[in-house]
Amino acid sequence: MTTTELTVSQAETKGSRAAREPGRRRVLGAGKQLHAGPVTYIVLTVFALVSLAPLVWTAIAASRNNARLAQTPPPLWFGGNLFKNLEAAWEQAGLGTAMINSTIVAGTITIGTVVFSTLAGFAFAKLRFKFSGLLLLLTVGTMMIPPQLAVVPLYLWMSDLGWSNQLQTVILPTLVSAFGTFFMRQYLVQALPSELIEAARVDGANSLRVVWHVVFPAARPAMAVLGLLTFVMAWNDFLWPIIALNQQEPTVQVALNSLGTGYIPDQAVIMAGALLGTLPLLIAFLLFGKQIVGGIMQGAIKG
Repeated sequence: MTTTELTVSQAETKGSRAAREPGRRRVLGAGKQLHAGPVTYIVLTVFALVSLAPLVWTAIAASRNNARLAQTPPPLWFGGNLFKNLEAAWEQAGLGTAMINSTIVAGTITIGTVVFSTLAGFAFAKLRFKFSGLLLLLTVGTMMIPPQLAVVPLYLWMSDLGWSNQLQTVILPTLVSAFGTFFMRQYLVQALPSELIEAARVDGANSLRVVWHVVFPAARPAMAVLGLLTFVMAWNDFLWPIIALNQQEPTVQVALNSLGTGYIPDQAVIMAGALLGTLPLLIAFLLFGKQIVGGIMQGAIKG
């Protein structure tokens, strides 16, 4: 091979390599992970501190006494009365029974809302039937009605059923939510391909098997999010339980209402009761928050 031919060959090799380099650089660039800058960490830290401030202040107030909380400036660090106030709040409000009742109520409402809303959302998203658009519009329209307007007729209805001061009075009206139905419908429209349902029917699957083996697995990320939101709302609900229940069968929020009575309410005991009422939500999030976030990310990747 002559010198000229060798030079031409080397030039062609460099040219082809240079032609491949931009694509290679793009691939390597696409595989790199994004790194947050210092401004991002500062903003996230500020938001975290602002979000945790009410919880920290509740714990600080629960560890003090009523006289110290009335002074100015207020305490900014923990005292030594936390366990004493927690015990007083537990006994005065009867939180043992209230915790069990709230767990039953919130758990049942969460399961019912997730299952029924998923079924209704699947029907609106993938099934074809008459007046489906009108029914969906009416379902969404119910979210615009203030819940206070339904208190009197709902209470009369529950009294006619003989369910006054019973837990099913709180559970039954909230087993299905319009928000949950709309939320699941919007998710399943994109996350559940119609071809997958048709393939299952071609294989001989009936409607029950399609729902169990196709719809529920596809909707699992959205079901986890809806379940967490529903549990939090059911646990913190106060308006309807305070009307429908008494102090013999209270939920946590109804029981905590009794701590504010008296000529001079003990603010430290009230804060201790609020802290006890919040702990189950924190524990639930710590136990299942990772799975819920993982489910959201899995659904986003699949979508």
